[in-house]
Amino acid sequence: MQQPSSSRSASRTAAEIDTQPGCWRRAAGAAAATELPRPGERVAVTGCGTSWFMAQAYAALREAAGQGETDAFASSEFPRGRAYDRVVAITRSGTTTEVLDLLSALRGRTRTLALTAGPGTPVTDVAGSVAPLDWADEESVVQTRFATTALACLRAGLEAYGPLPSDVRTVAEAAADAESALTEPLPPSVVSAGQWTFLGTGWTYGLAQEAALKMREAAGAWTESYPAMEYRHGPISITAPGRVAWILGTVPAGLPADVERSGGTLVAAGSRLDPMADLIRAQRLAVAVAESKGLNPDEPRGLTRSVILNG
Repeated sequence: MQQPSSSRSASRTAAEIDTQPGCWRRAAGAAAATELPRPGERVAVTGCGTSWFMAQAYAALREAAGQGETDAFASSEFPRGRAYDRVVAITRSGTTTEVLDLLSALRGRTRTLALTAGPGTPVTDVAGSVAPLDWADEESVVQTRFATTALACLRAGLEAYGPLPSDVRTVAEAAADAESALTEPLPPSVVSAGQWTFLGTGWTYGLAQEAALKMREAAGAWTESYPAMEYRHGPISITAPGRVAWILGTVPAGLPADVERSGGTLVAAGSRLDPMADLIRAQRLAVAVAESKGLNPDEPRGLTRSVILNG
């Protein structure tokens, strides 16, 4: 493995990561023009891969805000016989087979909304309404800015209906934190580690899953993700010298000491950064690790921008 470089990556993925603060601010404005879920509605949120993890984050945050029962499902595992007031789908491409199949099955019996970067794609024909976020689209295979922009739009919708929990920042505050997250140096010991475990609580567990996915996609890295309080129920056994435990958001009492006893490296911004901004640091880590291994983060192995299944 090459030694990690302190210079900025010239990859397309890194360039798109850098645009996120502006995208989030624009998403806050787009939310006002979008018919997002209203308080009291029973809502399900769906997507595939990265979009599913954003769905998980939003669902947990909406329930924490007291705005209504909210579930999140991978589109292939959606319980189609369950009744919801509204189903929200997140799909960057607007062409993902499982998302299109689900929305087609729900058409005419459940209100549906699709957040997409492809407003002219097939999702427009099967979703009841579409929130176009095409200005956050990406050339990269690996999703970064579209996913967080969709979540920023949904977060702004929650803000419009009332205050969020006291420990959750506004989208405007998150965007300011994102600017800091883009410029902070990544510790060399974290870039050169051999394994990374990402942890979260509540809505940040979805972000932890997404952080781990970015590392697997861009860098082919050994990463895992768990709810933070589950970490000590087995997963901590993998933490050791040269391995990282990264906590997004609230740090459970006693967990840093447990990581220290294991010999692992702890990464925890805590309340210093909005967890979505901390995810940006994990995105940057994925690019840095890929390049330190001689890999091109713009060309991940075995992946395409959209999964379109035959038949």
